[in-house]
Amino acid sequence: MRQPVTTALALAVLGALAACGPSAQVRNTAGTGASEMYVREHRASGVPNRFGDLKPHEWGRLSPASYPVHGLDAARYQGPIDWQAASRAGIRFAWLKATEGGDMVDPEFAGNVAGARAAGVAVGAYHFYYFCRPAEEQAAWFIENVPRTRGDLPPILDMEWNHLSPTCKLRPPPAQVRASIRTFLRITEAHYGTAPLIYTTPDFYERNDLGSLDGVEFWLRSVSAHPNERYPDERWSFWQYTGTGVVPGVKGGVDLNAFAGSETAWRVWLSQRGQG
Repeated sequence: MRQPVTTALALAVLGALAACGPSAQVRNTAGTGASEMYVREHRASGVPNRFGDLKPHEWGRLSPASYPVHGLDAARYQGPIDWQAASRAGIRFAWLKATEGGDMVDPEFAGNVAGARAAGVAVGAYHFYYFCRPAEEQAAWFIENVPRTRGDLPPILDMEWNHLSPTCKLRPPPAQVRASIRTFLRITEAHYGTAPLIYTTPDFYERNDLGSLDGVEFWLRSVSAHPNERYPDERWSFWQYTGTGVVPGVKGGVDLNAFAGSETAWRVWLSQRGQG
């Protein structure tokens, strides 16, 4: 995900990065989203051919294309999404940034949630954790801003270091990080009737020994290798395999994700893990 709250500093950094990126990516950030032709021009080995990638990676035997069910996650940076186009291309699920810390709401959340539902895309919300605010406050803020909707995907707790934050440089000790995770999960599970998943990155996972958390379900980022290589012996349900994906109806690069199982396993998971 790696999409922290927008500040003047963050905007400047992101603007500089965009200016240094491929010209094709910059041109495609205008308009209503990637066309099917643009996607075809950026098809990549190992990525399902209905999508593309602006920065392709050479995958091994277990590539993203090995999995049948794919989705995306997005925030304000993608703007409004053409969900009908994304759905036709094979996007089956989407997690959208809803909140960060205890006072930020993503301005594109409400519109994109409604659009995803209308297109038949299974949709859910994620919270970007802020390490300078108590977990209880952040869980309450998420609950205040994300309605409980029967059948929606379970919430996501996004746990990663925010290197761009100008207001919080805190890096709590691993035991405190894990305690905060448990607190957030406990409060939100009680409200939504289903346990949130944890999204994380290889460095954060290792630094905070997240493998020692019992009974949690993971969504793991791994953009240069299969999760089994980056997170040895860890079980996972979702794999974020690129942050530069190309999808019809979505502007610029977007995070793409694969579900760990078959079509049948996906339907079972959805029926068991949707909000009650």
